[in-house]
Amino acid sequence: MSRAALVVIDVQESFRQRPIWAYGSNPDMIRQVDRLVAAARQRGDLVVWVLHSEPGTGGFFDPALGYVRLIDGLVPVEGEPTLVKTAHNAFTTTNLQQLLTQAGITDITVCGIRTEQCVETTARVGADLGYRMTVVSDATLTFPIPHRDLPEAATVEEILADPRTLTNEEIVTRTEYALAGRFATIRTVDEVTGAPLVESRG
Repeated sequence: MSRAALVVIDVQESFRQRPIWAYGSNPDMIRQVDRLVAAARQRGDLVVWVLHSEPGTGGFFDPALGYVRLIDGLVPVEGEPTLVKTAHNAFTTTNLQQLLTQAGITDITVCGIRTEQCVETTARVGADLGYRMTVVSDATLTFPIPHRDLPEAATVEEILADPRTLTNEEIVTRTEYALAGRFATIRTVDEVTGAPLVESRG
C-alpha cells in the first residue's frame, strides 16, 4: 500500500472569476495538475482535493455563488476525498491530518493555486507535522502581489503598472528559496511523473 499522497490545493473556479486570472504565472497549471493526478493514481497514491471557502462574504469564495468547485476538467474518482478549508493551509480547518494518519501517509506532494500562500503554508505545516513534503512548483500558479500601500480598490492595470508590485517570477523564486531544503523538496512535474509532457500535434 502506498504511503504517499498528492494534495491538490484550491484549483477552483473562484480564481477564474477574478480579473487577475489572465495574469497568472502558469497558463499550463491545470494540465500539469492533471498529469500529477494521473501519475498518482497509477502509483496507487492517495489523491486529496482541497477547496477554499469564505462563507457569507459575498465574494467568489462564498459557496453561495457556486464557484467553490474544482476547475472544469478536474474530476475526483471514487475514494478521493474533497475537503473544504477556511484557512490558507490545508490542515488547520480540515480533517486532513486525521485522514492522512488513517491512511498511513508519510510523504505528501502538493500543488495548486497561490504558490506563496496556500501551497507554501501547507508545505510548512506539513513539514512541522513530520511529513516529507514535496512542492511541484510548475504545477502551481500565482498572481502579481501589489505593494501594501496600494489602495485595496486598485485595478489590475494599476497593480501591474506599479514598480513595487512583486512579479510572478519573483514570487515563485522567493517561495522555492524559502522552502527548499528546509520545509520541502522542490520538484518538477516531469521529475514526479517520470515522463516529459508530450505536445499534441494537430
